[in-house]
Amino acid sequence: MKLDWTALGQVAAVSLAVTVAVVAVFALGVLGLARHEGAREEAGGTSALGLTQAGLCFVACAAVVAYGIYLIVPQFH
Repeated sequence: MKLDWTALGQVAAVSLAVTVAVVAVFALGVLGLARHEGAREEAGGTSALGLTQAGLCFVACAAVVAYGIYLIVPQFH
């Protein structure tokens, strides 16, 4: 049985790219939370933009993780 190294390399590259993208989106969510907290501490108000950014980023990360679990667990197909 011959192992196709090209396919293995493609899977590794896609996995690395998706991991980096998810970490970047999660970091943007943390940045949004920091903006929200900073605005709350400075002016006594809230930053709706920071909270919205954090919410959208965390929902996107959760969706990617849920899709990955869907692909891995055969009972969901």
